[in-house]
Amino acid sequence: MSIDKIIILVVSSLGMWFTYWFFLAKKEKEVHGHDHKENHMNQNKKTFSIKGMHCASCVMILEDSLKKVEGVTQAVVNLSTEKATVTYDSAKVTDEKLSSAVSNVGYQALIGEEIRTEDEEQKEKQRDLRDLRRKVSVSLVLGGLILWGAFPGLMKTAPMILQNFWVQLLLATPVQFWAGFGFYRATISALKHRTANMDTLVVIGTTVAYVYSVFVTMSPELLIKIGIEPMPYFDTAAIIIGLILLGRYFEAKAKAGTSEAIKKLIGLQAKTARVLRDGKEIDIPISEVIIGDIIRVRPGEKIPVDGIIVEGESSIDDSMITGESMPVDKAKGDVVVGATMNKTGTFTFKATKVGADTMLAQIIKLVQEAQGSKAPIQRLADLVSSYFVPVVIMLSFLTFAVWYIFGPAPTLLFALLNTIAVLIIACPCAMGLATPTAIMVGTGKGAEQGILIKDAESLETAHKINTIIFDKTGTLTKGQPEVTDIVVFGSIDKDELLKLAGSIEKGSEHSLAEAIVKAAEAKKFTLSKVEKFQAIPGHGVEGVVDGKRIAFGNKRLMDKEGIDIGLAGNKIGEMESAGKTVMMIGIENKLAGLIAVADIIKESALGGLSALQKLGIEVVMITGDNQRTASAIGHKLGITRILAEVLPDQKEAEVRKIQAEGKVVAMVGDGINDAPALAAADVGIAMGSGTDVAIEAADITLINKDLKSVAAAVVLSKKTMRTIRLNLFWAFGYNVILIPVAMGALYPFFGLLLNPIFASIAMATSSISVVSNSLLLKRKKIV
Repeated sequence: MSIDKIIILVVSSLGMWFTYWFFLAKKEKEVHGHDHKENHMNQNKKTFSIKGMHCASCVMILEDSLKKVEGVTQAVVNLSTEKATVTYDSAKVTDEKLSSAVSNVGYQALIGEEIRTEDEEQKEKQRDLRDLRRKVSVSLVLGGLILWGAFPGLMKTAPMILQNFWVQLLLATPVQFWAGFGFYRATISALKHRTANMDTLVVIGTTVAYVYSVFVTMSPELLIKIGIEPMPYFDTAAIIIGLILLGRYFEAKAKAGTSEAIKKLIGLQAKTARVLRDGKEIDIPISEVIIGDIIRVRPGEKIPVDGIIVEGESSIDDSMITGESMPVDKAKGDVVVGATMNKTGTFTFKATKVGADTMLAQIIKLVQEAQGSKAPIQRLADLVSSYFVPVVIMLSFLTFAVWYIFGPAPTLLFALLNTIAVLIIACPCAMGLATPTAIMVGTGKGAEQGILIKDAESLETAHKINTIIFDKTGTLTKGQPEVTDIVVFGSIDKDELLKLAGSIEKGSEHSLAEAIVKAAEAKKFTLSKVEKFQAIPGHGVEGVVDGKRIAFGNKRLMDKEGIDIGLAGNKIGEMESAGKTVMMIGIENKLAGLIAVADIIKESALGGLSALQKLGIEVVMITGDNQRTASAIGHKLGITRILAEVLPDQKEAEVRKIQAEGKVVAMVGDGINDAPALAAADVGIAMGSGTDVAIEAADITLINKDLKSVAAAVVLSKKTMRTIRLNLFWAFGYNVILIPVAMGALYPFFGLLLNPIFASIAMATSSISVVSNSLLLKRKKIV
């Protein structure tokens, strides 16, 4: 082996060792040394935009840098939204520390600008796109001119001036250092912190081509002496930079489409409100509305904020929130939601929620958080990406050595071109975009259908669901039961019994209590004061009304109080078989009567459950009702597995029992008593009509209250996961197949080599194809 080949072998080996030591040895120490994080009481969460990200490696670099800030417990960076979400101890972490952690590794944090309006963000993105378009145009025009004067097949038609090496140097230099300045800036910052990203690969590849070409231009005679034709590769460097910037331009345009759902939601907001102040009506910007303001809304106007109607009535289009196309009639005392459309009447309402507290603002926040979160499947892509760029640099050293030592003449040219091709073709961008772009489109599509998904992990888990437990009251039924039967025993009459029941239930919060109070009030009874009132969860209520000791509830309460219900047995059985809930009233420890209440099954229940059964999902109903009543309702809905007589504090245990059978369980509920079960389930689904506590505990919220949306959420999850898998297969497959091709794996068999220019086209195509595949999700039907 000649001395020059031995030198190349030694230098390449040292280069590979140095790359490992510089980038990876430090990383492995950090993996083992930075696991411990303290827990702090005053945890804050902040989301802010980051400029300058291009690939999965950028994500890992930023997350590592932010996690090293003392007091930061979690940092999640999303390539698709270009945002970071940081959980931190506010006593230790300042905005300046976060900002410098980002700028230290070559990026720009827009902290304090998170309150920018959508218009401002759009203007900035348009400005960035214009700047990128200008750089693309200049790069490709100048690169094209160099190619015309340098490419063997084209140079015969080119003017002599373009064939001059010095002119090519003049044309290539602005492309290399003006258009490519962003690559250099990011690389220098990354290298300061012993990290590498895709910009590093582009800089090494194009700089090698540029420096070699400058050497050829300045000292062609030295190459002639060693038998190499002096041929510069300015065209390769310039065209590669132009094509990579072009790929980023198209990628940015495509990524803008993935966040359309947020833009649509923000676009729904009213701009002004007509407020009554000091006896006058004045139009003010929506940002100036305060809680307690009285606001007038006329026909055809958007309701500016959330509130309660104080005067007038109207028909309101709630489709923005519910997805229901039919307008809803509303009158005094009814709740109205900001951004919904007033159709017919004029009314005034009192503002109860403004700014970030309105339902629309909360929906936007939920969707943004979901789009910025990471799915577990993304951890694989992140792990590979963290090692990807250093491994590619090591492979480029290997490629140069193998081609220089074993390749055909001119070995130096073959070694250089194949090394550049390896550096340019490697694409961590596609791996970084595979999951977040699909998550963005999936969560956005869900929001458009009234399905709010809290995070990417919930969206991923939902596709594995094989059992769904439905709470009965308020979920499968309307939760607005009505009194259907009153049966009396002894001398008391029906009106007196209803009056006593209404009086004692006045202080109860149970949905069945409301039905009895309504029935009593409908008869214009004056309800009596209750003394020694006690609500017993899962049993009923007790107290003293008009000097009489009353117990009103189910069989468990009667047993507890020692009240004999034997004479009512047949009647109870008959009513329960019809799906009615029977409550017993005992006066002074004797059974005085029965009141039967029936809840109305929701219109969407049958269709929703049928859709789930078609997906092969087992449907379970859970209720505090007795077995007979529960079975009657279950039979109407086609549910065979029924968990009856379950006390509120037992729901969570029932969920865990089904999980112990090896099932992936979703729980659908709406009440405070459902919150522990929603949290325990693999996926908790809350009805949008439910309580804040239930919605907070849930992973998915159905703001449209339509039970068909449960199946739609599962279908959406399945389609999103299919898209993610296809994206990852393409991203990993692309790199696994084309990096060896760029190294020259096909040359011994077919004499084929990959031109670095084609490598840059392939690399740009890879990212664009992943984003485009995610955008196809928008067209897929989920309901």
